[in-house]
Amino acid sequence: MGSSSKRLTTQALILGSGIAGLSVALKLAQSGMQVLVVCKGKIGDGSTAWAQGGIASVWSDTDSFEQHAADTLDAGAGLCNPKTVDICVHEGPQRVQELIDYGVPFTKYKEGDPTENFDLHREGGHRKRRILHADDMTGFAIIQTLSARLKEHQNIRVLENYIGIDLITSAKMKVKSKKLCGEKNRCLGAYVLNTETQEIFTIQSQVTMLATGGAGKVYLYTSNPDSSSGDGIAMAHRAGARIANMEFMQFHPTCLYHPDAKNFLITEALRGEGAVLKTIDGLEFMESYHPMKSLAPRDIVARAIDMEIKRSGSDFVHLDARSLGEVALREKFPNIYERCLKFGINIARDAIPVVPACHYTCGGVWADENARTSIEGLYAIGEVASTGLHGANRLASNSLLEGAVFAHRASVDAIPYITSHPEKHRMPEPLPEWNAGHAVQLEERIDIAATWHEIRTLMWNYVGIVRSDKRLDRARVRLGILREEINQYYWEFLLTADLIELRNLATVADLIVQCASLRKESRGLHYTVDYPEANDLFFKHDTVI
Repeated sequence: MGSSSKRLTTQALILGSGIAGLSVALKLAQSGMQVLVVCKGKIGDGSTAWAQGGIASVWSDTDSFEQHAADTLDAGAGLCNPKTVDICVHEGPQRVQELIDYGVPFTKYKEGDPTENFDLHREGGHRKRRILHADDMTGFAIIQTLSARLKEHQNIRVLENYIGIDLITSAKMKVKSKKLCGEKNRCLGAYVLNTETQEIFTIQSQVTMLATGGAGKVYLYTSNPDSSSGDGIAMAHRAGARIANMEFMQFHPTCLYHPDAKNFLITEALRGEGAVLKTIDGLEFMESYHPMKSLAPRDIVARAIDMEIKRSGSDFVHLDARSLGEVALREKFPNIYERCLKFGINIARDAIPVVPACHYTCGGVWADENARTSIEGLYAIGEVASTGLHGANRLASNSLLEGAVFAHRASVDAIPYITSHPEKHRMPEPLPEWNAGHAVQLEERIDIAATWHEIRTLMWNYVGIVRSDKRLDRARVRLGILREEINQYYWEFLLTADLIELRNLATVADLIVQCASLRKESRGLHYTVDYPEANDLFFKHDTVI
């Protein structure tokens, strides 16, 4: 791996360190590739580590690929890509077995069981138990295991506390040589900011993998970590990549409602074990909305809770898990039990106050069955991508599955791309270093904080669980003004992580509004009062920007 002053070169650049980023890094390194992993914070700080539920895969004799596919297609409300669903469902067990072989400690049915008789959870939209989990901290266990494995490879370099600024492409550089870049726009690497030293580095790479996660922080209430500001989606859009289906932002039905609890998710697996949703008066209400009641798909549950909150005027509804008993709750959901206890809620005795919160970005950077985007040499894996697996609504625990499956497929595709045509990756001269122009130091950050809050608030109010044409128009107009202000900040001031994230957040918010405006029907996660029903007359399989 070569380097010079503020320059780095590598064969594979990976932006992000969740299950998708770490998995593809390991697979490329095992094939002898030089790999550079860029982490926005510390390794594994993203959404994967927050995943409580688990990873969905056909693992028992009572389940089948056909049933898992059917559940995925049902949740996706007619917009899943059947080929992608088939790929993920059939390749899922192999990828799960790899995680087991890496050492991920999935919970066994009986403690100490030496066999692979794993305890399988069931979550909303699943008709079978197929969720492998590590207690209720599955994502954390996966990150810990993959991070440890990463250290075994000398040809993997990890940069922590670096944030991507922009992708470097042949179109931006105006490289004309067809021999070097072909006729397609090709990704050549990225500019990244060291958030500790404020230095900007130019990274040249033969392939670039976006594994930057989703964009939950675009909304005022979210279950996502602070890092989920849509960086990869925004960078890809600015580089000219196709972006698809951004209107499908999934709101998790059950985030803990407590003034001191920040972004704490109450896993769907709790409902899978028998917990039920109730009004603050103690009445079960989900049977009025769906035959699967509290285990209905997430879009239906979130919308039902939103309607019950508005109907009653309360700030939350209750999730009642008391019927499970204290022993079972302590054993199966130790993290949730202890965290709630810290907030004064004993879930064995008290109903849990919950509200919906933005949880998952089902759209993203368009990617094919091998994770290739519309820009040559640029791949998108995990939540940053729109592969067609989730359609209009993600089935619970299919996200970790997608990350693992497409990390594998991206590595299989990228290795021959890197090794077969090395002449395609040579540049006539080094990539240009970042030019800050006449930018000056930003002395006050109050404007950035205020603009961030304004974007998140208007997205929650106008582009949230329930939408309308009028609300979307208002959001579009205000976002246009805010984006002009942010663009002025961007060119006048030296870059900081906050300013980069704000710029990306505004871009992603605008993409969500654009896509939502193109869909003139209600389907899956997109619900508009102006078109309250799914309507084949206005059917649009994909909204592509």
